[in-house]
Amino acid sequence: MPQREDSRGQRRNPFGSRLLGAVDQSARALRIRVQVLLTLLLVTTNLIGAGLVLLISSFMVPAPRPSGATVVALAIAVPVYVAVAVVVGASVGTATTLRALRWATAGRSPDDGDRRTALRVPLRLTQMQALLWLGATVLFTLLAVVIQPGRAVATGLTVGIAGLIVSGVAYLLAEFTLRPISARALADERVSTRPRGAGVGARMVIFWVLGTATPVIGLAIAAILALVDDQTSLERLAVITLVLCGVVLSFGLLITTLNARSVVAPIVSVRDALLDVEQGRFDREVVVYDGTELGMLQSGFNQMVQGLREREHLRDVFGRHVGRDVAEAASSGLVELGGETRVVSVVFVDLVGSTTYASEHSPAEVVAVLNRFFGVVVDEVDRHHGLVNKFIGDAVLAIFGAPVVLPDHAGSALAAARAMAERLAVEVPEIGAGIGVATGEVVAGNVGHHERFEYTVIGDAVNSASRLTDLAKDVEGRLLVSWQSVEAAGEDEARRWRREGSTVLRGRAEATDLAVPG
Repeated sequence: MPQREDSRGQRRNPFGSRLLGAVDQSARALRIRVQVLLTLLLVTTNLIGAGLVLLISSFMVPAPRPSGATVVALAIAVPVYVAVAVVVGASVGTATTLRALRWATAGRSPDDGDRRTALRVPLRLTQMQALLWLGATVLFTLLAVVIQPGRAVATGLTVGIAGLIVSGVAYLLAEFTLRPISARALADERVSTRPRGAGVGARMVIFWVLGTATPVIGLAIAAILALVDDQTSLERLAVITLVLCGVVLSFGLLITTLNARSVVAPIVSVRDALLDVEQGRFDREVVVYDGTELGMLQSGFNQMVQGLREREHLRDVFGRHVGRDVAEAASSGLVELGGETRVVSVVFVDLVGSTTYASEHSPAEVVAVLNRFFGVVVDEVDRHHGLVNKFIGDAVLAIFGAPVVLPDHAGSALAAARAMAERLAVEVPEIGAGIGVATGEVVAGNVGHHERFEYTVIGDAVNSASRLTDLAKDVEGRLLVSWQSVEAAGEDEARRWRREGSTVLRGRAEATDLAVPG
């Protein structure tokens, strides 16, 4: 079952990666995790950028080789600037991250200002990276102008292009690392009408510019410089073109992959959660950690599931009051005032001596007995596909064959009545109960008013079952049914019953043939 494994994996990695930890990790653990990951990722990104500068300057730009004072200046300036940049970047990144987590550390819910601060952390870290690389561009270009003017243009272009690419990668990695912070900031916020910051479309364009357009522009500039420089050979131009194409393909792929993962991860989280909802798991929620349209999708899913939970709760409560089948019909919009003639079987169950028992026992004891009594009746009615239509004091009216058609409604009603009699004798010995079953034509439907109605059955079968219940209280086994029900039942159930004379029920002119288990 790959789908279930994916869904479980998504719950284990709510932010799309095991590196980011769990949703309920402490603020201290989150701060340490985020700071370590940020430091590692941003330092690594800058080292890659430095390597990119070396690669471009060595193979791609048609400019004089560093020599003499230039080599000495670079040997001093590069390590010093890199060290200063790392220290400044780490300190600023730490301060920015701690400020974004201050509300979480204090154990309070974020306000709008806290949310804005938390969601802007990736952008501010990226701006910091861009400023550092801008400083490097200005510094090393000025050094080239002073010491070796022939390398000034090449140096500015090299460091500038590398800085743009590194900044783009840094933004995506920072956004990935700070997902847990964004999730806490967005936890209690409802769906926004517009994304926070650049949306998905704008972000796609920005990273296309950084990952593809910028290196290609660099390639075009290198070609122009090669054309202007008479000393550039065809072989040299070919090397420049091939190396720059490799840079475009490599870093374009890296930025595209990181950007694609940032888009796909929220979508996958919603997809896996939908699979759980499809299986009836309405407690499923998605961690919202994106401020763009994707976060709106995640938040919208959570609100949808909340609505489904509320609807399911109402349907469950409604079903407990009126029966699952009636509730199902009502939720599908099929219930309206009116009725229809149906042939059904009715089971009526009434306690014997409940008034006396209540006068001699405490309310808690009476309630406990009633709950056990109703539990047995409801359990058997449900098990035999009937509908508990009414609780009438200490009596229960159950219907078999309405509102859902039941092919052998008489057999189901008789089987349920036998099971009730056997269980009540064992499970509720403190007090007896008479059980009557009758089969016949009734009017089944909704009665009342358009603003308030209930599903019920009216007819001779209901009255007969009630009269039989009264008589059943005085017979052995306290179970009495009409022979008509036995005749209407299937063969397997009918053979479990025998005739037991006949009687004229109150309100009727003709005798009713009776039956008992036998």
